[in-house]
Amino acid sequence: MLDLMTTQKFSLVIENVVKDKKLTYMDAITWWCEENEFDIETAAKLLNINIKEKIKFEAQELNFLERPSRLPL
Repeated sequence: MLDLMTTQKFSLVIENVVKDKKLTYMDAITWWCEENEFDIETAAKLLNINIKEKIKFEAQELNFLERPSRLPL
């Protein structure tokens, strides 16, 4: 299974882990890689744009990344 992993398959697996285990996307990827002895750097290359955006949003919510500046209204 791991030899035939594509971006689409991997992203679907991660989406299912997030839903089933109620983890953040970052935690889900880390958990799945540890459970399957899969290289985290290889996993990063398999992420689709949707999951990358979700990770970016989570990181901003946790103040790991700066949020885009907004002028007060």
